[in-house]
Amino acid sequence: MSEQSPRPRKPGKPYRRPQKDPVRFLAFEALRAVDERDAYANLVLPPLLRKARAKGDFDARDAALATELVYGTLRRQGTYDAIIASCVDRPLREVDPPVLDVLSLGVHQLLGTRIPTHAAVSASVELARVVLGDGRAKFVNAVLRKVAQDDLDTWVQRVAPPYDDDPEDNLAIVHSHPRWVVSALWDSLGGGRAGIEDLLEADNERPEVTLVARPGRSTTEELLREEAAVPGRWSPYAVRLSEGGEPGAVAAVKEGRAGVQDEGSQLVALALANAPLDGPDEKWLDGCAGPGGKAALLAAVAAERGATLLASEKLPHRAGLVAKALNGNPGPYQVIAADGTRPPWRPGSFDRVLMDVPCTGLGALRRRPEARWRRRPEDLEGFAPLQRDLLRTALESVRVGGVVGYATCSPHLAETRAVVDDILKQYPQTELVDARPLLPDVPALGAGPDVQLWPHLHGTDAMYLALIRRTG
Repeated sequence: MSEQSPRPRKPGKPYRRPQKDPVRFLAFEALRAVDERDAYANLVLPPLLRKARAKGDFDARDAALATELVYGTLRRQGTYDAIIASCVDRPLREVDPPVLDVLSLGVHQLLGTRIPTHAAVSASVELARVVLGDGRAKFVNAVLRKVAQDDLDTWVQRVAPPYDDDPEDNLAIVHSHPRWVVSALWDSLGGGRAGIEDLLEADNERPEVTLVARPGRSTTEELLREEAAVPGRWSPYAVRLSEGGEPGAVAAVKEGRAGVQDEGSQLVALALANAPLDGPDEKWLDGCAGPGGKAALLAAVAAERGATLLASEKLPHRAGLVAKALNGNPGPYQVIAADGTRPPWRPGSFDRVLMDVPCTGLGALRRRPEARWRRRPEDLEGFAPLQRDLLRTALESVRVGGVVGYATCSPHLAETRAVVDDILKQYPQTELVDARPLLPDVPALGAGPDVQLWPHLHGTDAMYLALIRRTG
């Protein structure tokens, strides 16, 4: 199937002006921003939805459909690309990106939603007429009619290699992840087909919105009075919003007394806060504090114990987000903009240190599905020196007897155990603390002493935590 150029209208044939569908046009705008500007959908989509609602174009059902179209298309991009590639007569890289976005939106409506076939095709062709022109709309129509001939399962069987021939490529197409990500996640899980398939499926599910009741400022009882609220699974401060719950409508969130924070992120902060110490417990450090979720929870817990948190973030605008998250904390705290690899504080200044280092973000693919297509294996080499430098800073910043928490939102072994093992060889006067007892009632935490959380096992982002005590 080839992309056609515009043809002149037949004499006497009336021209019908294309009709702009606000929902699909907004979804297309969001996908273009993700593609052209390397934007993230979770940052692009909310202002587009607010603008549409302000103009009166949208109601709640429209917003829900637009959100599903954007996130569903991004999550299943790899599968849909393979299907589209089998329906065109050129490599996908030679199809104009805006055309591919319209096609992907159409394929998702056909294969990933309950929208009737005729409605999915006609709406997509109409969108193509609006944003691409009549000529390329005919190309879109022809491709989508070919896609519509089979369901998703049939297409996947056709375009994916058999599992026994190439397991990783099969899983990559079936579950819409780059092959290298499939391989890395499989290594982190330790093998086994069931586990990797469960994880990849969980990455393609819409995550729940989880709130945190910041101690001294809000309570779970207050948050549970919200209509869509149910208790969290693991964190004593967590409340989940069932489908349709809007965190921006929660008074405690609007006032900053509560926040939106994945339960895995809460557990990491609380494990560090509750790790056993030798000696005083007065000065805490969050060395990579932006955008402020863990810092706000740590500062609130510290205030209850009479301790003080220093929250440090290298980038000034992210330090501003941290300051906003901590504003109103019931106890003393300080926020600074500083490079964690060149700290302005003296060595041995802190009793507890959290270092949640920059990483590939492979643990949050549920929330940022586009990240799986944006990341490359070589990104690991870029993060590796920084992660090691920041863990060195953390170990030098904590006093003897104090505890460091090394955390990443990635399960990739190169960002987790490899970093910890390398640095501990350089610091023999340290010991790993078993983190598992500090996550009470959380199952399937592995052999320890470090902890890896998983979307398919715990319903959280794939957060990693190693606790390290300085012994000399």
